[in-house]
Amino acid sequence: MKIYKDYDDLPKIKLPLGQEVSISDSTIRDGAQMPGIVMKSQQKLQIYEYLHRIGIEKLESFVYNERDRKAIKLMMDHGYEFPEVTGWARANPADIDMVLNIDGIEETGILMSVSDPHIVDKMGLTRETAEEKYLNALQYAVDHGLRTRAHIEDMTRADNYDFTFPLIKKIMDIDPDCTIRICDTIGFGIPFTDVDEPFGVPMITKYLKDELNVKNIETHCHDDFGLAVANSIAGYWHGANWSNVTFLGIGERAGNAEMEKLLLFLARRIEGFDKYNLDCLVEFSRFMEKEIGIRIPRNKSVVGNNVFAHESGIHSAGVIKNPFTYEPYPPEIVGGKRIFLIGDSSGIEVLRYKVQETLNELMEVNIEIDKNDKRLRAIQADIQKLYNDEKRVSCISDEEVMAYVKKYFMFNQMVSKDMHRKDEEENGDVSESSDINEIKPRMHDTID
Repeated sequence: MKIYKDYDDLPKIKLPLGQEVSISDSTIRDGAQMPGIVMKSQQKLQIYEYLHRIGIEKLESFVYNERDRKAIKLMMDHGYEFPEVTGWARANPADIDMVLNIDGIEETGILMSVSDPHIVDKMGLTRETAEEKYLNALQYAVDHGLRTRAHIEDMTRADNYDFTFPLIKKIMDIDPDCTIRICDTIGFGIPFTDVDEPFGVPMITKYLKDELNVKNIETHCHDDFGLAVANSIAGYWHGANWSNVTFLGIGERAGNAEMEKLLLFLARRIEGFDKYNLDCLVEFSRFMEKEIGIRIPRNKSVVGNNVFAHESGIHSAGVIKNPFTYEPYPPEIVGGKRIFLIGDSSGIEVLRYKVQETLNELMEVNIEIDKNDKRLRAIQADIQKLYNDEKRVSCISDEEVMAYVKKYFMFNQMVSKDMHRKDEEENGDVSESSDINEIKPRMHDTID
């Protein structure tokens, strides 16, 4: 019999091929192309710092303008081994020269568009002239001592058997160590094993590995159909050793595979995978929200405000007793915080938790309240009336809970004590040394 009562009880899964896998980041390159945002050099540097804290192995950057080059210098000046700063170039010697002119960059990506819309309509070339252009650029980079990545753009809409795969074979002849990046440029990739090219990411990955003997395979997946993370994982599953992602999935159109989701999957679900530090992910997301202007939905996985927020009665009661019931991982893993909210679906358990928390804060002692306490039930009735009368469309704030606690647990008790004292005075039962200032609120579980 298997019993799963704690996070450590759950088994982890293994990558079928057992290869070492790594992550490269494109937040300051592809991510910076997201419509409506502009990244300053200092902001790019701060992103680099977060990537370093996490342990990301590599990042890529444009080198075209002054602020790109300034940001690269700032990053290089830190002297970190990781993430390695790499370049990005179009398939022409002039672009590659710009990469070569930056001290410290030893690797560059080279854009190689392979679908007919890109080759014919975008660049005005034929397949033959495009191939010649790509191979000449690759040879130029290799001749000048650069490690290379071939960015096979729009591969999931290309004629792979007749054009792309033969092109990649020629790339491998020039540079056997070249990283082949499978670019799912418009998000048409599918993570299922029985889907052939051009859509099947597993099939493409296996063909590169088994038929073309590609050593380094990387996925770069866009999220237009919501499958970017799934396709990235599928790449790992079938032999890729790199995945290129952006933090929060920022980028053009629907964006890219989200780094934070991939990190969490690897760290929490894959056996023996503990090389990344995730405890700054929430902090990183707040920086992106405040400084870059990225709006983060409350329910966004990993970093959204609602990830560890509980309001409904059943869920809150379960989490209070054992967080494992409704939380897939502890908040501190990603630098998050558990929050209990009181709303129209809240039950007595979460209300009791919040009231006790408030009393503990007010009195600086630990107080236990029975769930049938009349004061607690009175607060519940007041709150439910707000929702039943449809006068409330939001949760009850902590400040409002504080007011309810003061009203029912502190003010009412002081009035009750004071009236009891007056009765004693009238009966002559109070000693002369008694002092009203010595009366303190009671801290019992129930009302007499």
